[in-house]
Amino acid sequence: MTDPPGLSLEKLTQYLDTVRPGLRTGRLTADLIPGGRSNLTYRLTDGTTQWVLRRPPLDHVLATAHDMSREYRVINALAPTAVPVPATELLCTDTAVIGVPFYLMDRVAGSAMRSQADTSVLSADQATRVAHLLVDVLADLHDVVPETVGLGDLGQPTGFMARQVARWRKQLNASRSRDLPGIDHLHDRLAASVPHSSRTSIVHGDYKLDNVLVTTDPLGISAVLDWEMATLGDPLADLGLLVAYWQGVGREDDPITGGVTRTPGFPPISTLIARYAQRTGADLSHLGWYVAFAYFKVAVILEGIHYRFARGGTVGTGFDQIGGLVLPLVERGIAAVNALPAADQEQ
Repeated sequence: MTDPPGLSLEKLTQYLDTVRPGLRTGRLTADLIPGGRSNLTYRLTDGTTQWVLRRPPLDHVLATAHDMSREYRVINALAPTAVPVPATELLCTDTAVIGVPFYLMDRVAGSAMRSQADTSVLSADQATRVAHLLVDVLADLHDVVPETVGLGDLGQPTGFMARQVARWRKQLNASRSRDLPGIDHLHDRLAASVPHSSRTSIVHGDYKLDNVLVTTDPLGISAVLDWEMATLGDPLADLGLLVAYWQGVGREDDPITGGVTRTPGFPPISTLIARYAQRTGADLSHLGWYVAFAYFKVAVILEGIHYRFARGGTVGTGFDQIGGLVLPLVERGIAAVNALPAADQEQ
């Protein structure tokens, strides 16, 4: 067996044969699925069946992040709802197996669309439909009543956004290794103007096009992935993040969007915002603040990834480019704060 980074196939095989005898019917092989920037995701097969294994990164695991048990619980809870999620096989919290907790789920048909090469398979009409489905699935998630699926204790929604601003400041401080002009100013502006949250829902925490799987025959979204930051809170945090990811940093070669949102047929973000409002009836008058917060959050996440890369704690390609994205995101966040109505700039 040839082990990919961060995964012992011998120990994994022994574990599976003990807790799930008969699950595998042949020798296990695995490869790292590229594209992820946080938790590591592997394609696992015994030659007949394919699964996906998720584990935390190799180094610099931030407090409250990379929680395998949380991901596993949320995916299981959402299985009977309208939100598409993979079927799970098992959760392992015994760190003696591969060194960290992990979970195993079935592989789902579909592709993550991270670049224009990925979206080139879509006609303009299909691209429009995928964008609409992306919003519809988010609305479906926010329609789920947490208590009805056993997630009523997933988080504390009271004061959610104020805690989010403080949490991501704490995460930033845990990853500081260089000067980041403007990021503290952005944090302070956000902390001084947190809007009142009028709705509570399950929040994905990192909702974007490349965290869903898209099928073309039939056209649809087959699964929502990467639930590590899921909690209960203000659903506009998800919408603000989707807006930030859709807009990127406004460059022609935008590395945040991968150029995907320039695919013929993908509508402007204003169309998707309007669709979300129509589907949910949500008051979006303060959405600009949530977009500004999203830029701050993504900047902190990428700074943490840059920190891990500098310490040799990442595997895969492209991590050497991550650090250069942080300051453009901060600038976009400050611009979004500056664009807020005067009454919203300091609550």
